[in-house]
Amino acid sequence: MRVFVTGASGWIGRAVVPDLIAAGHEVTGLGRSDASAKALQDTGAEVRLGSLDDLGILHDAAASSDGVIHLAFKHDLAFTGDFVGAADADRQAIETFGEALAGTDKPFVIASGLLGLTPGRVATEHDGLIAETGDREAPVSGPEQRQANAQFTLALADRGVRSSIVRLPPTCHGNGDNGFMTTAIGFAREKGAAAYIGDGANRWPAVHRDDAARLFRLAIESAPAGSALHAVGDEGVPIREVAEVFAAHLGVPAVSVTAEQAGQYVGWLGGFWGLDSPASAQITRELLGWEPTRPGLIADLEEGHYFA
Repeated sequence: MRVFVTGASGWIGRAVVPDLIAAGHEVTGLGRSDASAKALQDTGAEVRLGSLDDLGILHDAAASSDGVIHLAFKHDLAFTGDFVGAADADRQAIETFGEALAGTDKPFVIASGLLGLTPGRVATEHDGLIAETGDREAPVSGPEQRQANAQFTLALADRGVRSSIVRLPPTCHGNGDNGFMTTAIGFAREKGAAAYIGDGANRWPAVHRDDAARLFRLAIESAPAGSALHAVGDEGVPIREVAEVFAAHLGVPAVSVTAEQAGQYVGWLGGFWGLDSPASAQITRELLGWEPTRPGLIADLEEGHYFA
């Protein structure tokens, strides 16, 4: 299969591309710079130079491929205060891919998110599937818009696209991760304390990057149209356990703080650190035969590479 991948040189993409190639697929990755293009070529992938804003390039690349995996998202824009703008750029890319693939029954897989999907209870693949309604231009938050983008992607199944979404946990961990775990460790080191909110019983789902990459490949190969898939290895890791591992490796205390104090200890993560957002992947495992084989979050943290 000829697969076009956006975000091919990103954290998840750097695992997805080699997995696809090892399985015998031909990969073309979207490269935003000469450096990312060279990195992709070194893996054996072809390169299309461009960005998410180059909608003509996206359309042509999708039309000439047998399937598309869309991993790219303007995280730099989102985390500097314009999440809505990042989500809107994502929507334009998704619409472009939908137009290119309509009526072909070719697969189209996008990355979506799990954090906060069903606060306080275990989320399943059946959650968050309510069809989008109302005016698309109505003002919504960035996360709400991104969830609407996922719903729009699933609805492409009605237009002859074998569309699916892979919902990722807030932490896709592994050696080289520069996401939430690395950020939280940085705050713990800076503040001299590894904080958790309240009793720290709130749970985050997690998955090793390699396991997530394999799920994206299985989705492009065989996920039924309209499938919501969960890349979940750990259903819910209590944040207190995470903080205690931080504390042991950094030589600082693990401390309970209030939600109001969280920003003093974990900075901009304060709005997320107390969320209870466990998630199941049972339906995904039964549907595609996917089984995580890499270490869970706590075991991965204990290996020590996050603290080097």
